[in-house]
Amino acid sequence: MKYEDNAKIFKALSDTNRLQIVQLLSCEEKCGCELLESFKFTQPTLSHHMKVLIESGLVNTRKEGTWNHYSLNNINANRLVLFLMNIVTN
Repeated sequence: MKYEDNAKIFKALSDTNRLQIVQLLSCEEKCGCELLESFKFTQPTLSHHMKVLIESGLVNTRKEGTWNHYSLNNINANRLVLFLMNIVTN
């Protein structure tokens, strides 16, 4: 993973709502309606947060009917963890 890729993810995670979304997705895939139940903001606001997370490469999306389903991109999440571990241990 390039420094630019990691920087995009860190920027995406700099928002507390997006951090909470990532934590929710770490357990299982969720549709947008399920994510909205955990927050006090509107669907357009959720869409904005999801767009940032998807563009960072940290979240995957798939459409099923009219619903978007979101999941954590475990490959990129693990790469980020390894990057941080390398910084801490060197």
